Amino acid sequence: MKNSFGNSLTVTLFGESHGPAVGAVLDGLCPGLAVDEAYLERQLARRRPAGETDTARTEPDRFQIISGVFNGKTTGTPLCIVIPNENARSGDYEYGKARPSHADYAAFAKYHGCEDYRGGGHFSGRVTAALVAAGAVVRPALAGLGVRLGTHILQCGGVDDAPFNENEIEYELTQLEQAVFPVLSEEAGRLMRERIAAAKAEGDSVGGATQTAVTGLPAGLGEPWFDSVEGLLSHALFSVGGVKGVAFGAGFAGTDLRGSEYNDALRMENGAVKTLTNRNGGVNGGITNGMPVVFRCAVKPTPSIAKTQQTVDFINNENTDIEIKGRHDPAILRRVCPVIDSVTALVLYDLIAGRYGTDCFVKGIVP
Repeated sequence: MKNSFGNSLTVTLFGESHGPAVGAVLDGLCPGLAVDEAYLERQLARRRPAGETDTARTEPDRFQIISGVFNGKTTGTPLCIVIPNENARSGDYEYGKARPSHADYAAFAKYHGCEDYRGGGHFSGRVTAALVAAGAVVRPALAGLGVRLGTHILQCGGVDDAPFNENEIEYELTQLEQAVFPVLSEEAGRLMRERIAAAKAEGDSVGGATQTAVTGLPAGLGEPWFDSVEGLLSHALFSVGGVKGVAFGAGFAGTDLRGSEYNDALRMENGAVKTLTNRNGGVNGGITNGMPVVFRCAVKPTPSIAKTQQTVDFINNENTDIEIKGRHDPAILRRVCPVIDSVTALVLYDLIAGRYGTDCFVKGIVP
């Protein structure tokens, strides 16, 4: 039973939705990284519910770093972050009735009935708070190397936002750093919120897609086969509940193009290799090529809805119906964006550390 990820940097998640706390352990951090607790608070606030389109369960996320930091800097030993659960309501959950599209039955099959089922237990989106906190530890180190990243809602409830503009991507990433509802078009955001509110009023939910961009990565990160940049990012991104698809660059839409239309022509620009387009999403042969790494995530509709649904009682082995109680998001798109940012940051730190060593983060330069 494993809950860890990474090579040079290992991330381990622990805790359950209605247990005492959730948290993360980061093992492999270099000594000397500044840890800005105010920055961690801001990143956790981005994930926290913030209005009618989010769940009514609001946690203060009063985190505590209990090891691995001394005098505001990492020590190089395992860093452990604990985030208490202070607003659980366990009585809303009934064991045995599997909530459709949740992990209830799959968890029962794996853990033989020993799992904590309350609020989804270890499978709950609540555990992503620990992922966001872990990512917030390493994001400033990436920024020190000139690496920037951001995620916006590309599509929600049938409403589309504009994709990243290659010529304005740095400005757009700056916009997203300040956004509560992360979109590039205010009008798209307004329409999305209306669609989410309408679904909520009907006891239903909506899904959509996100788009992430990373700039400033050096060419040459990643391995050609099993540890490709796309493979490692996808591996981590699929750990985020609700993510059901990941596509880089043009993705599936590129299959309609001919090679002459799809291929990214290369040119020299100010002594550096650039591509005139970026349909490959900044990756060739599993390795970064120096262009922005751009990918999309498909996010399914929140499975917790108020409508009556068919299900099974896997304890009594019988068919039944279920009306899900509890406090749930009618759409997780807004809150999943900082989670995707953090997961991306953790993978990038691991990739850079694996190629250049961890000291580059303290020096602020890659060889």
